[in-house]
Amino acid sequence: MLIARLIAEATSLETRLDAASEALASAGMPVAEASMLDFCGDVLQIALPHGDTKRVAATLEEHFGECDMLVADHAIEIPRLFVSDMDSTMIGQECIDELADFAGIKDKVADITERAMRGELEFETALRERVGLLEGLGERAIDNCLAERITPVPGARTLVQTLASKGCRSVLVTGGFHHFADRIGQQLGFERVVGNRLAVHAGVLTGKLAGPISDASTKLATLEEEREALGEGARVLATGDGANDIPMIEAADYGIAYRAKPKAREAANGRISSENLTVILKLFGIPESEWVQG
Repeated sequence: MLIARLIAEATSLETRLDAASEALASAGMPVAEASMLDFCGDVLQIALPHGDTKRVAATLEEHFGECDMLVADHAIEIPRLFVSDMDSTMIGQECIDELADFAGIKDKVADITERAMRGELEFETALRERVGLLEGLGERAIDNCLAERITPVPGARTLVQTLASKGCRSVLVTGGFHHFADRIGQQLGFERVVGNRLAVHAGVLTGKLAGPISDASTKLATLEEEREALGEGARVLATGDGANDIPMIEAADYGIAYRAKPKAREAANGRISSENLTVILKLFGIPESEWVQG
């Protein structure tokens, strides 16, 4: 059984559902049942005897627009592990771009970031190039950047804390930097943080990285390590927005692309267009009365 859930407005719901059902049936994926989810009144659940999750997601998006959606090849349940990207996923910014602004080179760095996140540049090369441009910047700029520029995405803490209340372990794994991620992780309630380290000497950034690179393979390896520790049958949620998140998104039971670049969105079986991350709680059938407000 394949289950699809999406946040659906009441306006023209029946008409859009009929059209989507017809399209799915024409593709050999007939709808068995469709109803609004109990306790989450704006969540439409659609059950199909069989089908391809990505094709179902694409078909539903054709008829419902870029809505918030999750499609799974099993009964959807609250995950026991949540692994998330940080920049532009748990926070609304790309830390390295904002830090570069303190060095007066934001436009140059942001262009490299955007191309890397779209999968147009090799991640490690792009990361080392951007870090190199920060050589000579005082370490204090990181504290100023955190205080003045970096803000959590709406609903991020509520998402992490509510999942924790349901027994879900959370891990923040980023291609960004521990200087930022350790504090963001603590603020939001993540239990583990994995990321890159900026090399610092005498209070100044050297333009180098200290230690191994945290990249797409690191994100995937972290997810697999954590899943293995939980044991067989543990469902995993992963969220991200860029090309380097694709391996962990594809490996997760629930791979959700949050306001993502096209390649990441296409790879995911869950897609979030809304800004507030609490829509993920709705898609898992957790009523607002049970949310842990951040």
